[in-house]
Amino acid sequence: MELRQIQESAGAIFDTEGIPLSFNNDREALDAIQNGVAVCDRSHWGLLKISGDDRLRYLHNQSTNDFEKLQPGQGCDTVFVTSTARTLDLATAYVTEDAVLVLVSPNRRQQLLAWLDRFIFPFDKVELTDISAESAIFTLIGEQSEDLLPKIAANSLIGQPIGNHQLVEIANVPVRIAVGSGLATPGYTLIVSKADEAAIWSKMVETGGIPMGDRIWESLRIQQGRPLPDRELTEDYNPLEAGLWQTISFEKGCYIGQETIARLNTYKGVKQKLWGVKLSQSVQPGTPITIEEQKVGTLTSYTDTPQGAYGLAYIRSKSGGVGLRVTVGDADGEIVAVPFTHHEASE
Repeated sequence: MELRQIQESAGAIFDTEGIPLSFNNDREALDAIQNGVAVCDRSHWGLLKISGDDRLRYLHNQSTNDFEKLQPGQGCDTVFVTSTARTLDLATAYVTEDAVLVLVSPNRRQQLLAWLDRFIFPFDKVELTDISAESAIFTLIGEQSEDLLPKIAANSLIGQPIGNHQLVEIANVPVRIAVGSGLATPGYTLIVSKADEAAIWSKMVETGGIPMGDRIWESLRIQQGRPLPDRELTEDYNPLEAGLWQTISFEKGCYIGQETIARLNTYKGVKQKLWGVKLSQSVQPGTPITIEEQKVGTLTSYTDTPQGAYGLAYIRSKSGGVGLRVTVGDADGEIVAVPFTHHEASE
């Protein structure tokens, strides 16, 4: 049975692009994240393969993190930026024996592939391949994900750093499992051939994973502060403003955007910061944020949660941070910290 049929039989509702938005079990899935394990289909995300002898040096020069120190079986989050340090995408890279697999945002796959291709010079031993169509991406997410992992595969990844990964067999199918859910909640990300996606999805559900739709993923993203391209990651913002300090190496050498990022860090030039905001009512993204009718920021994302209205917003650094009371359209708001972002290099 194909994966879509399996998901439909479990109550899945799909959007026009075939992404499962919900399994009509949102309350159960939210409970699973807190007290068990949910499983989310992220196959609409992009997966790029960078191969060739110069692959690590190339990625080292094209993004913010330090690739030259990574060994096969390790990985990292990194940000691709323009020459003026404006953000293109937040990606996760997994270094294998002969390539680097880069998981990129759904709405940045084609743009990022074209961008990276521009910077391959004739003498570079680098090859870019878009393997999105032939790959499925699943994520186990939940506080008990470590308890589920041994039931489906070897448990040697338990306790390892985010980004570490290994190739294992699940139901006689080769699967790459990586530490990290892509959010602040514990979890694991699985990469598998499209031909084997139904078998692996079924195995995760049979062993206790509760199906979770993209609608919950998006809500969690906002509540936890993971920035998204076209929302918090645009050419209006840089990675330091977005709170992505943990993805930036300040020790490595030159890379695209490095001079601007180094200058912002050295001279404390971060003029706005990404925060969460608790809201008294629904507000449209793009709404200005004010204090005594003076604009101090902009709401970039919004979600309804069981605990109330919530959003992400860029706020001018000089206006304040956590605890700041603001007005967002017709709503009252309070600035709150979010676990995915950091606003200091040492955090």
